[in-house]
Amino acid sequence: MRLNLKQLEAFIWVADMQSFRRAADRLNTTQPNISARIARLETVLNTQLMTRDAGSVHLTDKGRDLLAHARRVMDAADAMIVAADQKQLVSGTLRLGVTEMIVHTWLRDYLRALKETYPNLSVELTVDLSANLERGLEERTLDLTVQNRPFQRLSSGETPLGSYDMVWVAAPDVAVTGPASMEDLARHPILTHARNTRLFDQVAAHFAQRRDLNVHLVPSSNLAACLHMTLDGMGIATLPAAMVAAEIACGALQRMTYDWAPTPLDFYARFDAEKAPGVVAQCAAIAAGIAQAYDKKMLSL
Repeated sequence: MRLNLKQLEAFIWVADMQSFRRAADRLNTTQPNISARIARLETVLNTQLMTRDAGSVHLTDKGRDLLAHARRVMDAADAMIVAADQKQLVSGTLRLGVTEMIVHTWLRDYLRALKETYPNLSVELTVDLSANLERGLEERTLDLTVQNRPFQRLSSGETPLGSYDMVWVAAPDVAVTGPASMEDLARHPILTHARNTRLFDQVAAHFAQRRDLNVHLVPSSNLAACLHMTLDGMGIATLPAAMVAAEIACGALQRMTYDWAPTPLDFYARFDAEKAPGVVAQCAAIAAGIAQAYDKKMLSL
């Protein structure tokens, strides 16, 4: 009997997730299957790798020593596939988390590029607020996140994707001609992102400077809803310029001149460079290329 890569993969994920059940979910298999792989690996190596205690998993001293070797074997297998330029051999599931702005800009191009590069790699997509994506990355329920600063947790892998300016927009019959004042904006509902996001906090703090104005903030967890409400003349919004470039170009929205806007959104592809498979870093690099191509396309509008 010889060890195989599936056994090592199971060993690594059980160790990282500290759970047979979560490792099974991560590898799209059953808990008994994971248990069987670990048992066979322990038989081949003639050593106990881990112990279970009241639902938790703990590595033995020997298990901790061998975990680093297991990672190196898996990394070497990934490197061999890269060296052979056989990307069709890359399989499994990439758990990708993105913010909503990416959905409305270059996500479709990115997913197409991933499919072309790694035809046998499945993508499981999560769209959520940046803070929630960050939590998923830390808990390893996500492999790769595309999110904007600020970050509450450190990540060993970060690939810059660019900075996205925020602009004020309104439907043509709502927009102010020429430079707008705070009073001009305050005459309409201010459509913005959800509470407890950086965008909402900055917009709220800006208008709080004028306590004499009755400013009506309308937060939404869905930026697309903000965009649609703006198109329908239901308020004025500050949105990423890249997200509304097409609407501005065709005249459905008008960019307003106002002397303040929220700080730009700095986006990164983030992953665990120490534990994630090598393909995750490659997927982050692909994201950088797609983001750059999208920026060039937007500049041409």
